[in-house]
Amino acid sequence: MNRPDSEREAPTWRDDDAPHFAEPWQAKAFALTLQLYEAGHFTWREWAETLGEVLAEASANEPGDDGTAYYRHWLAALERLTDAKQLSTSGERAARRQAWKIAYATTPHGQPVTLKC
Repeated sequence: MNRPDSEREAPTWRDDDAPHFAEPWQAKAFALTLQLYEAGHFTWREWAETLGEVLAEASANEPGDDGTAYYRHWLAALERLTDAKQLSTSGERAARRQAWKIAYATTPHGQPVTLKC
């Protein structure tokens, strides 16, 4: 069996019975992770180790977690890794969150929410 190089290639799989993303932001976080990986900002091993650390911390701090918070942990791992690689800062993310809140609050009902950069 050919296995991907753990330092460069992300595993690929297809499981039609797997659950789909519950929220659009989960799919976006997943896609962003793959884009950053494919752009060479981190190895797949670095990603897996960071996600594993976050999941272990969550398991220790939230023993009753039933898995529904998985993508919240995924996002925390992505933020941790982008901080470590200096791709973004917590201040930049906070400013972007605030900008999205304002855009959401000021967008007329039924219109797409857009962020003016």
